[in-house]
Amino acid sequence: MPNIKKGMMGAAGSSGFIAPPGTPGELWGWGSQGDGQLGVGNVLTISSPTQVGSSATWVSVGYGNVITGAIKSDGTLWTWGAAHHGATGHGNIDTHVSSPVQVGSLTDWHTIQGGSQHMCALKTDGTLWAWGRNDGGHLPFNDNIKRSSPVQVGSLTDWAQLSSASSYKVHAAIKTDGTLWVWGVGSSGELGQDNTITYSSPVQVGSLTNWAQASAGSANIAAVKTDGTLWTWGSNGLGKGGLGDTIARSSPVQVGSLTNWASVTCHSNDTNAVKTDGTLWSWGRNNGGQSGLGDVITRSSPVQVGSLTDWGTVAHRVTGNETFGNVKTDGTLWVVGQGAIGGLGMNNALSYSSPVQVGSLNTWTSSFFYDDKGHGIKSPS
Repeated sequence: MPNIKKGMMGAAGSSGFIAPPGTPGELWGWGSQGDGQLGVGNVLTISSPTQVGSSATWVSVGYGNVITGAIKSDGTLWTWGAAHHGATGHGNIDTHVSSPVQVGSLTDWHTIQGGSQHMCALKTDGTLWAWGRNDGGHLPFNDNIKRSSPVQVGSLTDWAQLSSASSYKVHAAIKTDGTLWVWGVGSSGELGQDNTITYSSPVQVGSLTNWAQASAGSANIAAVKTDGTLWTWGSNGLGKGGLGDTIARSSPVQVGSLTNWASVTCHSNDTNAVKTDGTLWSWGRNNGGQSGLGDVITRSSPVQVGSLTDWGTVAHRVTGNETFGNVKTDGTLWVVGQGAIGGLGMNNALSYSSPVQVGSLNTWTSSFFYDDKGHGIKSPS
């Protein structure tokens, strides 16, 4: 069993760590849902935060395109939404649920991430698990057999961090030794192998051992090293790679020369990152104002969002479209982008091109966004 270090996700200067689950609290959801992905017992669109059950022990959330998974402080794993291809992990492929249902009875789950009708997860013993759809780079088992319950990937116990792109087949994981591993579709060079080959089992990106945090997006990956440098590769449409152009790369390329990046998150066609000084930066597609820069202009290089220095570690936002949010260091939750179907939790259908606060509470500890829906964890009222 590895000595898993716990620290702020993506913090420069850390290596060999697994992102901590977070502070236990209530789980709240909002936005659009067709298969009960919010976990509130129905399939209705909800435009303001609504509590998921009554538990105050949730610590983290992960999304697939039709499925949501979350982990409680006791290490139990819960999923809800559509069970296509066994994505819920409940042992079936056609039973949808709109409220959380426990996956098995184990109490050693640590991190969960979703993908295109499949999910991957880490346990506290450093093992990697996966289940669901598997017809081409979905699961890292080197085959095309779907699984409807969690199955361990190999026998290694040194996996530390995990990122998957919802609705896509791009995955990135960091081991305790600081090496970066990927699998899935590589048609745009997003696996960093200097080719466009699809890999159905984990392959290492280069030979470096100083990767701190990685985020898989739509046909691209961005990552921060322990020296605070930021690197991107894969598809670069609309400048989402932050390299000042729209040229795809098939191996990691550094974004600028700065060494104060703390964390990064990729989306469909845009990217957000937070620096160690607490500033928030955005680039890429901005058709819905999701960059938070007060306009709808697309950028191909990082631009600071406002002048504030109180942004927390960038929100976990899996590949989505025109919504984004983050929790500040004071515990307030802020969102930006298109709110036409409730994805911003503002109790309206408005869009915002600059960050706006959700309610007035300052007890939020983390937020998670996918497409037109979101979840947040907050301390009990």
